[in-house]
Amino acid sequence: MEAAAQRVRATARLQAPDRLFLIAADHPARGALAVRDRPLAMASRHDLLDRLRAALARPGVHGILAAPDVVEDLLLLGALDGKVVFGSMNRGGLLGSVFEADDRFTGFDADAIAALGLDGGKMLCRIDPSDPVTVATLESCARAVTSLARRGLIAMVEPFWSARSGSGPLRNDLSPEAMIRAVSVASALGATSAYTWLKLPAVPEMDRVMAATTLPTLLLGGDPSSLDDALDQWGRALRLPGVRGLVVGRALLYPPDDDVTAAVDAAAALVGEDAS
Repeated sequence: MEAAAQRVRATARLQAPDRLFLIAADHPARGALAVRDRPLAMASRHDLLDRLRAALARPGVHGILAAPDVVEDLLLLGALDGKVVFGSMNRGGLLGSVFEADDRFTGFDADAIAALGLDGGKMLCRIDPSDPVTVATLESCARAVTSLARRGLIAMVEPFWSARSGSGPLRNDLSPEAMIRAVSVASALGATSAYTWLKLPAVPEMDRVMAATTLPTLLLGGDPSSLDDALDQWGRALRLPGVRGLVVGRALLYPPDDDVTAAVDAAAALVGEDAS
């Protein structure tokens, strides 16, 4: 709390027309440690923190999205001064679990985000029409959106239309039609959308997806097999109205050549292109 109180904030960066480039680091909290063919790539917390500090130190990187433990580590290391910080809220839908769609809020809540002087909260909102627990996740996300908005804090909602194949894992449908449905539902969560942003993948026909919302949108990175292809896809999507920037984690923190600085700089250059 002392470190948070002394931190230099960067709230002005959230005001339009500025673009935003955040590093995502909330995957371990959901048990998602793999990057491409490395199942435990993110297992070492010390290595992850080193990579995060290297990324946050690069020009054009404006902040981070992380779970409470990572935010606190970085606060104590002094790595968040002058940065935008979003706290990850629901990490209960553990990767590969039978209860993955029951995405409970096990991380930050709105009170903790406000107390630490963070800029907002992020929530994953997977919608599986065949799973009854989805409605509980929707209700929890709606309450979080409302609670953040009452404190003047941004709610970053990451929606997906999802499904299981038999007893297999929960998979996100990345077709334009599915993303449009997910965006339509997510945009209406909570008592107000005044402080709601979206976090979306760059999918084919992204112009159709972005036409489904008027909310500010950041592009997520995922775990692409080719960083060059991902950079190209992000670059095209960043030209669309409403797309405000990137929030990318594994793809840049664990690039194929392990050169974090070069990967982060390439993404920062995209965000900086034609930005006001």
